[in-house]
Amino acid sequence: MDHAQIAAQPSSAMPTELALRGSSALIEAFEGIVYGSIAGIVGKYIEYPFDTVKVRLQSQPDHLPLRYTGPLDCFRQSLKADGFLGLYRGISAPLVGAAAETSSLFLFEKVGREVLLATGLASREKGLSVPALWVTGAFSGVCASFVLTPIELVKCKVQVPQHADGAVAPAMRPLAVVRNVFRHEGLRGFWHGQMGTLIREGGGSAAWFGAKETVTSLFYNMKTRAAKSLDEAKRIRADPLPLWQQAVAGASAGVSYNFLFFPADTIKSRMQTIAVGTLAQKRTFWDEGLAVWRQYGVRGLYRGCGITCLRSAPSSAFIFMVYDGLKRNFPLQ
Repeated sequence: MDHAQIAAQPSSAMPTELALRGSSALIEAFEGIVYGSIAGIVGKYIEYPFDTVKVRLQSQPDHLPLRYTGPLDCFRQSLKADGFLGLYRGISAPLVGAAAETSSLFLFEKVGREVLLATGLASREKGLSVPALWVTGAFSGVCASFVLTPIELVKCKVQVPQHADGAVAPAMRPLAVVRNVFRHEGLRGFWHGQMGTLIREGGGSAAWFGAKETVTSLFYNMKTRAAKSLDEAKRIRADPLPLWQQAVAGASAGVSYNFLFFPADTIKSRMQTIAVGTLAQKRTFWDEGLAVWRQYGVRGLYRGCGITCLRSAPSSAFIFMVYDGLKRNFPLQ
């Protein structure tokens, strides 16, 4: 073999390697969309009644006496007024939203990983560190927020429809809400509350992915301490954690996501449930937050946080368990 043939070999191999890597990335992206959608729908069915109560607690008008004294009172009044199925009012749009939210979070998180690998900030051989996974989570949340705001706006207005005077209006169907928003505000109106979603998703998703990976890493570190060799440690890390440990890691992700950035979600929910076309709807994210702070203080910003963390723990646990289980047992490559 002459020198010309040797020099030619890398050039023929490189495109092949890049093509295989690109094909693998596309398959992983497809897995993220499909498996993320399934996991999101499962999680939404678990958490939706709690989410309805949370939004109703968050969006009580400032100029009227509080309608609900707390989560249990809100549950009681909601069950009395609409029955159990009333807590699932408007779930069709959130199911689409849950599929879009979870799949986009996993998809953009994968994109974030590829960006770190492509820029040399991480290596494929060593993998990403836990701090790097907090960064990819934040990147994922910021990107996903632009997908989620219109979906959550429709969901909130279906859950808590209001007249201009703040009184509760008859329930509207999602398509009716879409028409109403578009008629009064145009396409831009669907991103009302975007700042709140961006802050919540950017910080919350960093905590969501980061907390899950941190707890997972802690469990693996506890198991590998007893390993007698490097090969045994590698085998331990290659095997999935017991289901209860997966559940704990996923639950910690849900609680971290919701608690740390809950005030942003409260402000967003209030902005999105204000009647379309009213003067109050023109308030900015910061104006709305200041109004809540002045009237209720920190407690007002965290109204509904307890029930949100309560429902997010099992929901996130199931989301990660379903997603990781599908990827592990039904790989597409």
